Amino acid sequence: MTKSKTKVKLLAPAGSMDCVTAAINAGADAIYFGVEQLNMRTRSSGGFSIGDIKEVVRICHASGVKAYLTLNTIMYDHDLRLLQLILKEAREQGIDAVIAADVSVFQQCMALGIPVHVSTQANISNLAAVEFYARFSDLVVLARELTFQQIAHITSEIKRKDIRGVSGEPMQVEIFVHGALCMAVSGKCYLSLHSQWASANRGACVQNCRRPYKVADAETGEELLIDNEYIMSPKDLCTIGILDQVIETGVDVLKIEGRSKGADYVFETTSCYKEAIASIEAGTYTPDKKTVWLNRLNAVYNRGFWEGYYAGHSTGEWTSTPGSSATEKKIYVAKGVKYYGKIGVGEFDIETGSLEQGDIVMLIGNAHGMVKMKLEPLMVNGQPSEKAKKGDKITIPVATKVAPGDKLYKITEANA
Repeated sequence: MTKSKTKVKLLAPAGSMDCVTAAINAGADAIYFGVEQLNMRTRSSGGFSIGDIKEVVRICHASGVKAYLTLNTIMYDHDLRLLQLILKEAREQGIDAVIAADVSVFQQCMALGIPVHVSTQANISNLAAVEFYARFSDLVVLARELTFQQIAHITSEIKRKDIRGVSGEPMQVEIFVHGALCMAVSGKCYLSLHSQWASANRGACVQNCRRPYKVADAETGEELLIDNEYIMSPKDLCTIGILDQVIETGVDVLKIEGRSKGADYVFETTSCYKEAIASIEAGTYTPDKKTVWLNRLNAVYNRGFWEGYYAGHSTGEWTSTPGSSATEKKIYVAKGVKYYGKIGVGEFDIETGSLEQGDIVMLIGNAHGMVKMKLEPLMVNGQPSEKAKKGDKITIPVATKVAPGDKLYKITEANA
C-alpha cells in the first residue's frame, strides 16, 4: 500500500445524547443531528428538541468536535416559523453549520450568518451543480450514486478552476462511506407517501422498501415471491475495504449514515473508519486490518454490505432477510442506580433476564456513550456470586460514572 497523505475528516451520526458521546469517544471530527420534525430522520430518530441544541453544541465543542444541524426536509410555508425558531437557537448556541437542501433554509441561514452544507437531498452529481451551490455554501454532499471517476473529476476540477465557496475558501466535497442506502436516487422516494401519506422527503419514511413483495398475475391471480430477495431493500453501504480508493478521489469529508441507530453502532462504525483513515495516512492499510474492521462492523446493525455504486456497479445488491444481519445482539438486562466513585463500582437493578460472571456486557448512557466490558467479578445483593437474576441488585467494576437510568445490556451471538 502506497503511503497516502490526507487530511480527510470523519462525520458521524447522532440521534441521541449517548450517540453524541459515543461518536466523540470514537474519534469523530464532527457530528450531525436533527431536531423537531424538519430533518430526514424525524420518524425513526426524533430524539432531540430545540432545547437540546445548546447541550449538544456544548458537549461537542468541549471536545474540539464540530456540531452540524440537519434541516434537510422539503419545507412548506407552515414550516417556516419553526425553521426560524430553530435557526435562531442554532445561531445563539454557535452551531458550526446547517445541512440543508431547500433554498428557503439557505436564505435564512445566510441572513443569520450560519454556514450551510448542501445535503445529499440536493442530488449534486456534476461540477456545474457544485459551482451553482458555491454561492451559498462551502461544502456539498455528493449523490451516493456517483462513481469514483465522477467524484475524482469533480474534486480535481474544483482545484483546477479554483472554485471557492461563499466564504472565499475552496469548495469542499463530502460523500457517504457507510450505512443504509435507499432504493431511490439520493433518497427521493415517494413510496411511503403514496402508500401511507408519510413522506420520506419529510423525514417520515415507513420503509415499505424493506418488506417482501410478490408478483401477481393480473389475469389468474397467481402470486410469486420475487426471487427470495427484498428487491427494493438495498444492502448497506460499506467502504472499509476500499477506503483508500475513496480518499484518493480527493474528497474532504467522509460521512457515516445512521441517526436512527444506537450508540453501539455509532461507536463501532466511527472508530473503525477513524482507524482506517489513520492507517491509510500511515501507509499501514493492510488486508488483515480490513478483515478485523469488517468483522467489527458486521457485529452491529447492518443489512448486509456491498460497496455501493462507487466502483461502477450498475445495479444494486439486495437484502435476503428482513431486519439486521448483525452477528451480535444486545439484550437489555438492567438499569443503572448509582456509582461509587472512590472504588470505581457501579450499581444496577436487574429488570429482566439474567447475568453470569464472565458475560460480556454493554453500558449505554449519555456520559459515556457506549462501553463494553467483561462481567468480572460479580457481586449480587452484596455477596460474591456467579449468577444474578431479575430482581437482584448487582455491583460491578466500571471505569466510567454510572448514572441513574443508564442501560446495561448482555451481548450474545445473534444466532445463539
